[in-house]
Amino acid sequence: MKKGILSIIVLLAIACGVFWVTADQDMRRLALNLPTSTNVLFWSDDQRDAGFRALDRLPVLSDSRVIEAGDNVYPLPNGAPLHVGVDVDAYMDAQRAAALIIVHNGKVRLEKYAMDFGPDGRWTSFSVAKSFTSTLVGAAIQDGYIKSIDDMVSDYIPDLKGSAYDNVTIAQLLTMTSGVAWNEDYADPNSDVARFNSHTAEPGMDVTVSYMRQLQAEAEPGTKWVYKTGETNLIGVLASSATNKPLAEYLSEKIWKPFGMQQDATWLLGSTGHEISGCCVQAATRDYARFGLFMLGGGIAGGKQVLPEGWITEATHKQVDIGVPGRGYGYQWWTLDDGAYMAQGIFGQSIFIDPNRQLVIAANGNWPQATDRQGGTQGKDRLAFYRQVQQAIDAEQP
Repeated sequence: MKKGILSIIVLLAIACGVFWVTADQDMRRLALNLPTSTNVLFWSDDQRDAGFRALDRLPVLSDSRVIEAGDNVYPLPNGAPLHVGVDVDAYMDAQRAAALIIVHNGKVRLEKYAMDFGPDGRWTSFSVAKSFTSTLVGAAIQDGYIKSIDDMVSDYIPDLKGSAYDNVTIAQLLTMTSGVAWNEDYADPNSDVARFNSHTAEPGMDVTVSYMRQLQAEAEPGTKWVYKTGETNLIGVLASSATNKPLAEYLSEKIWKPFGMQQDATWLLGSTGHEISGCCVQAATRDYARFGLFMLGGGIAGGKQVLPEGWITEATHKQVDIGVPGRGYGYQWWTLDDGAYMAQGIFGQSIFIDPNRQLVIAANGNWPQATDRQGGTQGKDRLAFYRQVQQAIDAEQP
């Protein structure tokens, strides 16, 4: 008996040794800071530092699907260094930023990494993925899979018939004006956003649809804006059902390969196999910047028009008021009244796009809290930094 136990201990020790020798730096960091909960909202700083660069390598959390890149890479040549006018290293430290890339007129004007992260690593996007998802709706309209954003959601997701979403349009999902009640409090373990991914789906039904169909209406569709990650997950189910393709495959086919993303990315899956489309794309920071350039270029990839005429203008301009002066919400994009717009994810992920200046800023990080609503000023400070970058570019003009 004792010999058997000793043999097991020796084998485990050997296995651990082999893992440590063969594992890369990210996996070692993850092993030393392995999360004890499947809900990232309640991980420690160290667990998030380790996990955000390796979410797709945590099968206990979720499976993932690869977003394949192609052979031809969209070039990102270096430009003249941009003198922002502030201490960028201090800014990144205050943001707990892992990566920051500024691309102006198609050239990299600034690129910095921290937290032992680098250009070859992938970092999770969180809600930056919402903007990817809405863009795939545009692609599906261009391809004829979806007739119009004025169509009813339940026409594409029949399991929503009879629920509060039965009279909600795709446009109202895209602008988060369904009128359905939802709690997006990231600090509340009983909020909808904290609970819906762990929901047990009804037999034969997508897990998001199963959860969302039980919610109640609190306003007439189109009359009230409330930020709801679950509704972006519904948009993903809708787009996937309409195209009869996984979102990762469709994103690869329409943008990732033809535009020239440098690396494969991944998209985490819900328990019933659909991509968690309100969240959870893992990609290289340079490829996040390339997605911004795809939007700046009018939605053309591989010489083909991916999005309908006028889609980008509609998607990235204020469709609804969110109660914040100078800001609004489009089709899963945060809008600014000067014409710039942003994809944003909790804990510091963002793509900032300014068409007037041909400017893209991509950033990844791990704020101490999900958003400024939970404490801190990182979101406010980040926008102030982006404004500083705009001023620095304007100061270069003769």
